[in-house]
Amino acid sequence: MGMEDFMTSGKSRLDQQLKFSAEIDKMTGILRRTLLVDHSRRENDAEHSWHIAVMAMLFEEYAKEPVNVSRVAEMCVVHDLVEIYAGDTFAYDVSGNQDKAEREAAAADKLFSQLPEEQGRRIRELWEEFDAMETADAKYAACMDRLQPFLHNTLTQGHTWVEGGTARAAVEKRMSLIKEFMPEVYGWISDNLDRAVENGWLKP
Repeated sequence: MGMEDFMTSGKSRLDQQLKFSAEIDKMTGILRRTLLVDHSRRENDAEHSWHIAVMAMLFEEYAKEPVNVSRVAEMCVVHDLVEIYAGDTFAYDVSGNQDKAEREAAAADKLFSQLPEEQGRRIRELWEEFDAMETADAKYAACMDRLQPFLHNTLTQGHTWVEGGTARAAVEKRMSLIKEFMPEVYGWISDNLDRAVENGWLKP
């Protein structure tokens, strides 16, 4: 069972689109470190991408610059597609992040080439824009990508922080984009960092 059961439409372009749609189902099998709020299990990439796309609809008012929420949502749902082949790299894994760019670029080549050329190029451009974090849309999307797991940690006794032996300074560094681009939200983050250190979820 699986892709060997795919029945061609007789149209090359449509077949590419259908097969790509099936291929990205693999995101549901890529587990992240983040624990679900109910503590039942780790979330997968597809859940994370959906979650931050919805969050992008909610927090626009706190962005320092105007953003196009529709484009941001598109970035959110495609930003981790390459992890189908490259795997998830924990944000605070120093060694794992050393070759992350190379692994993900190779994964992008493999994945986006499966689509019709102009569609593959468009999704890759969204992915690259997100990764570069230079435009207002990309910064806002990246803020959502950082805010969501932070929120989960505050509701799961700092699960991933404790598991990784994470220090406050490392989290502050990752949250610095939110401090810059969404300063009103950062006040809440700062208060939660204090609480996390007090509770032993983060190293001081």
